[in-house]
Amino acid sequence: MSVETILIIDDEPQIRRVVRHALESEVGRLIEAATGREGIDLAAAERPALIVLDLGLPDVPGVEVCREIRKWSAAPIAVLSARHSDMEKVALLDAGADDYVTKPFSTVEFQARIRAQLRRSRLTPLTPTEPVVRVGELAIDLAKPTLMRGGAPVHLTRTEWDLLRTLLRHAGRTLTHRQIFDEVWGRVAGDAQQYLRVYIRSLRRKLEIDPVRPRLLVTEPGVGYRFELAI
Repeated sequence: MSVETILIIDDEPQIRRVVRHALESEVGRLIEAATGREGIDLAAAERPALIVLDLGLPDVPGVEVCREIRKWSAAPIAVLSARHSDMEKVALLDAGADDYVTKPFSTVEFQARIRAQLRRSRLTPLTPTEPVVRVGELAIDLAKPTLMRGGAPVHLTRTEWDLLRTLLRHAGRTLTHRQIFDEVWGRVAGDAQQYLRVYIRSLRRKLEIDPVRPRLLVTEPGVGYRFELAI
């Protein structure tokens, strides 16, 4: 069985040391890069299971490193940054990042986030030959399409199906409001957050056991939504 690798891309030795100590028990192998270009080369050569990426690199902006790696790798990318703005989080998610951790960070929370990303990446991806998704008491048949909850059929509108398909196609990854809006409604003008707020609320009533405390359709405040298969 192959040993999983995590790649740490950060120009600060002390941060790499903190991340290494936090994650050495999570995978079999850790490798490090001090620049963006070195990180891209290592990601291509080593094909890590997960990448921890710092934004403040000396040669290439972290967002560009993220965008480049995402062109040919599906490995989760967890970004580290001292910046806290929602706009920056959205830009990084648009570039292909899977999670965003602000400095200084709690080691325990950071470990939990990395474990969650690794767990999601190990899930069997959805394919056209396996259209039925089962999670909790739900059975979602993307081919027919039909939705069963606790054995009883649940009606979804066409737009609700389009929204659910989009979220399931990227299960475990946060999609920005604009990413979801463009996939479901096309590249048209409109308030993405307002449209989605209405349809997410409707989907939660039909999918969640407790729509007020959702576990499947998770909100990332100020950024977007994700569908959680690993509940």
